Amino acid sequence: MSFKVFLDSKELEFDKKIKLKDLTNGDYSIISALVNGRVRELDYDLHYDANVKFLTCADQPAAGIYERGIRYLFAMAAHRLYPDIKFRFSYSVSRSIFANVEIGKKQITTQVVEDIYREMKKIVDNDYAFERIIVSNEEASKIYQEFNLTDKLEILPYRPERTVHFYKVDGYFNYMYGKMVPSTGYLKNFKLIFYPPGILIQYPRSEFNGEIPPFIDEPIFQDTLEGSDAWSSLVKLSTAADINNYGKSMQGTNLINVCENRHNRMLTELGQIIQDKIKNIRLICIAGPSSSGKTTFADRLTLELISRGINPVRISIDDYYKTRENVPFDEDGNKDYESIDALDVELFNQNVLALLSGEEVNLPRFDFKTNQRIFNRKLKIGPNDPIIIEGIHALNEAMTPLIPKHIKFKIYISPQAQINIDYENPISITDIRLIRRIVRDSKYRNSSAEETISMWPSVRRGEFKWIYQTQEYADYVFDSFLNYELCIMKKYALPLLNNIDKDGPFGPDAERLIKLLKYFIDIDETYIPCNSILKEFIGGSCYRDVQP
Repeated sequence: MSFKVFLDSKELEFDKKIKLKDLTNGDYSIISALVNGRVRELDYDLHYDANVKFLTCADQPAAGIYERGIRYLFAMAAHRLYPDIKFRFSYSVSRSIFANVEIGKKQITTQVVEDIYREMKKIVDNDYAFERIIVSNEEASKIYQEFNLTDKLEILPYRPERTVHFYKVDGYFNYMYGKMVPSTGYLKNFKLIFYPPGILIQYPRSEFNGEIPPFIDEPIFQDTLEGSDAWSSLVKLSTAADINNYGKSMQGTNLINVCENRHNRMLTELGQIIQDKIKNIRLICIAGPSSSGKTTFADRLTLELISRGINPVRISIDDYYKTRENVPFDEDGNKDYESIDALDVELFNQNVLALLSGEEVNLPRFDFKTNQRIFNRKLKIGPNDPIIIEGIHALNEAMTPLIPKHIKFKIYISPQAQINIDYENPISITDIRLIRRIVRDSKYRNSSAEETISMWPSVRRGEFKWIYQTQEYADYVFDSFLNYELCIMKKYALPLLNNIDKDGPFGPDAERLIKLLKYFIDIDETYIPCNSILKEFIGGSCYRDVQP
């Protein structure tokens, strides 16, 4: 029976099945395809009527497949050169992957980097096919042992499936928990950078139109990532299996308490730093990307300071929004509420300076229903009372240009997770925040998962434009990640994600997040403290159980 394929405004007809890659005319810039809305590998067989759209690294789903292939390529090259060495991957500075020795005593040098790079290029030049195979869990265990993939053994008991998927390339076996390119020849575009004590792997990014972004060192960001990784390793919570084992053996209670105690300790440390410098601190600025936990963190910091005899006052930057007609447009022609130009920066600075001068100020409150400012909060502060401001622009000097720098204390907050499914498969910090936002938006804003995911690209553009670079100017970075949180979020997020049409435009995102969450066990949330940052998303906060 014949079938039709609609591709690039063309209608093609076939009387036998055909692989997607056979329709690409050998174009290796094409990484995958949307077939009737679903992401498919190029080795996928078409045998039915279908609308096909080819994807390159400029498209997020294809860029994800490419990045997965680069991790496989590096792991394969490293195994060929150093079979007794085990690298661990994590997402790192400059939107890259950091590879560091996890098992073995090999010291990374420029020569090691050059050798791995040459081996990767050799594998690419040979254009080996990625052969997908399915084996039983028992057979998978043998393969894991043979190729020094023993870390993958630990996650096997937590997988619901009785079979394991592998990709075989020239006799090498590995799996990166997702789709692949047809062959190694597709993976030509990558860079390796010696970044002691490991190696940075750069690859094309969709937000750079499928190109490798320029390298930008971010020492404060890197230091925070290293701190998160060191703590997770210290308490043995670096992988999904580690977290599951801990949660299972302790019924989740100790797991929750251990992670929450880390946040408590960080708040105590931060409170001491501010107390020691309080004579010079008048403005405490808190910023971070979406779903970082800024609201709850600001509440907890306020109480921490009060317990030290410091009495901060809070001012919301959101109350300084301009009326809708004065908000600028973004590149898509929509009102850009993420832009600093959507805020009345002049009035904000006038009010803050007046407060710091000891004057009584009538502060605005922005009513989002009427799109108007209401001036109904008179405030006067003491000579030593700091002001806390919180928002995406709080660390941006353009937000507080009239406030002297030496009286500002800047805090950046974000989940800085450094955990993995296994050593070659790091968990995306961005996906953790997206899961948080999906759950929060459903509870507090009555938004579907599709609505949240549809807005995510715009949110991300605003973060890249306005937020991420400000981390390097922070006096303190607070890691809001809780290693147990995916064990809790699973219960809330999976029903929302499972309601997404798998053939719709947000099916690929839902599929990715569902695959991630299934590797974590459920734990009892009874013992999550009411002041936990997680409560900002799942509800039950002792500060407020309303929309944050």
